[in-house]
Amino acid sequence: MLTIRQEQADAFRQEALQNFEDRMIEHVSKFFPKEFGALGEAKVRETIEYGIKRADSYGIVAERDVCKYVELVVVFGLDFDRDSSLPAASDVLNDKRLKYVSDRMNHLWEMLMGQGQGRGNVER
Repeated sequence: MLTIRQEQADAFRQEALQNFEDRMIEHVSKFFPKEFGALGEAKVRETIEYGIKRADSYGIVAERDVCKYVELVVVFGLDFDRDSSLPAASDVLNDKRLKYVSDRMNHLWEMLMGQGQGRGNVER
């Protein structure tokens, strides 16, 4: 039987996270070139790391859903989920009537990105 030590599992997890962050850098540069250009790669990476942590606080862990959450952070700002001008964001993220996290993210993404009112505000 194969046994994976905790430090090995942690190394795999860290490598997967780094790989995801790298792919998100490419994604943001391709689909959000204005924001990427304004911030630069280092700040975009910080924004992605922040978005991953915020997504996790809502139980958002599936890669596709985390990607959507990070996109919303890039477009609407680091704390879009707490922004009083976007109260529906928090409502949807915390809506337990939508049983699956993916349903919440799909609904939220469509609601906000469909409005076309992105502000590109990722200032800290």
